[in-house]
Amino acid sequence: MKNTKVGFIGLGLMGAAMVDRLISLGYEVTVLGNRTRTPIDAALAKGAKEAESAKALSQVSDIIMLCMDTSASVESRVYGNEGVISGLSAGKVVIDFGTSLPSSTKAIGAKVNKLGAYYLDGPLGRTPSHAIEGKLNIMASGDETGFGIAKPVLEDLSENLFYLGSLGSGHTIKLINNFFAMTTASAMSEAFVMADKAGVDRQTLYNVMSAGPLHSAMMDFVKSFAIENNPKDLAFSIKNAAKDVGYYTQMAEDLGIDSIMSKSANNTLTQAVEQGYSENMVPELVSFFEKKFK
Repeated sequence: MKNTKVGFIGLGLMGAAMVDRLISLGYEVTVLGNRTRTPIDAALAKGAKEAESAKALSQVSDIIMLCMDTSASVESRVYGNEGVISGLSAGKVVIDFGTSLPSSTKAIGAKVNKLGAYYLDGPLGRTPSHAIEGKLNIMASGDETGFGIAKPVLEDLSENLFYLGSLGSGHTIKLINNFFAMTTASAMSEAFVMADKAGVDRQTLYNVMSAGPLHSAMMDFVKSFAIENNPKDLAFSIKNAAKDVGYYTQMAEDLGIDSIMSKSANNTLTQAVEQGYSENMVPELVSFFEKKFK
């Protein structure tokens, strides 16, 4: 058994995969109830324990990990009488693996630090399948002492572990990364449908574009659906993509900047959500454009 006790809140696709990885390596893992029982019950069957509240989970854990969808969700779990912060003591580490607003991250960090504990943001790259294999990209930032405490566990979860400096740097870089990725995915989705309208075969378009400097993993993710009808190479919902680009825009506004490039991606993703594609995967933006360009 690993000596570090881990508490994990947020067993969605990625969180459940990370919990599987931690349990397989011998960590003592405590989890907190999710929207559905299925991932919790699966974790319990593999040896995890279940806490009654975020406070109780925090009290029995050395490192508390959150993998949630929004800053509001994170705040709902860390604040309050039954929140993570109320169960903290000096030396413990709290890590937000989600994609959150840097301003929210810094506010939480200030309260955690007052207790002698450490708050890190550690947004993730890659997919749940990489999480199971311990091959995530983790963009960690925050107090260097706290990072040092968490580093062995983070290394067990990742292939590429980056330490980026002051708290909020990880979330800042992740939002820039996701803005760029979702802009690319939106553009490539439109490109395939524009080819349809112009009478150009999708595979032919891909062959030409992928032979040059435009080729990327994101192009291939969209191509998997556009040509092969497989949306699961990028298991990231349009709803979450819209949230992240919206957060990028909010971050820019907080910095006094009116982002130009994010507007098109934000408009595309927002329209797709409004038209019922919320739970579809990002490569299925191709279907959104097919409907839009009829």
